[in-house]
Amino acid sequence: MTGVRQAAAEAIDGPGTPEARWASWDGLRRLPVADLPTGPVVVVAAHPDDEVLGFGGSLAALAEAGTEVRLLSVTDGERSHPRSARITPDRLAEVRAVELRAALAELGLTGPPPRRLRLPDTRVHRHEPQLRDSIAGLLGETGAALCVAPWTGDLHSDHEAAGRAAAAACLTAGVPLWLYPVWMWHWARPADPRVPWRSAVRVPLTSGALERKGRAIERFVSQIAPLADGAENAAILPAEERAHHNRPYEVVFR
Repeated sequence: MTGVRQAAAEAIDGPGTPEARWASWDGLRRLPVADLPTGPVVVVAAHPDDEVLGFGGSLAALAEAGTEVRLLSVTDGERSHPRSARITPDRLAEVRAVELRAALAELGLTGPPPRRLRLPDTRVHRHEPQLRDSIAGLLGETGAALCVAPWTGDLHSDHEAAGRAAAAACLTAGVPLWLYPVWMWHWARPADPRVPWRSAVRVPLTSGALERKGRAIERFVSQIAPLADGAENAAILPAEERAHHNRPYEVVFR
């Protein structure tokens, strides 16, 4: 692992910024407000649950408005517990696919199921040209008015690679791109100079959309609860981590 990747891993594995600290920062409340589009939206997720954590409330609002939403699952998230003897990667991939379908149903998304590319979890950066072409194809197929993807600075290599591929595809297609953070809320801090706050906007959520998002997150049992005893089976998204994603608004960079 390179020094950069080691530092990123340590930032994600280390103690996170408490949600109370984010909640007390006026900078988030002062972000400009963005409106959701009325045209088709393509949403890219590096792992099953990224789209719900970072953009699930907005997905619920799009579903309620009858907006066409197409989802692209880059990996199956099969390496979320790489040292676990409790479950194999193949089995975990299928578990997470079932969890995602249940989560999307909670959000009210009844359109086509996510398109699964099945790129290798933790190795998306090795397949960026293929991913770029897949995103570009879906943008053209849907006539997308907007593409939404993981933030390119999230300090998770799969998130960053997915965001870069989406950016390249959108540049060629002339489609606007929003980037949603997931792990940033863990390793960053209010007014963090590593975060491009000037390009950040806030998407307000109705109480109904927020409630549906909360129910959707709870569907990811393999991620929010331990698989078994032992650190290798620990929850990836404990309660303190999920708190970042249960606000009455979502933040994206554009």
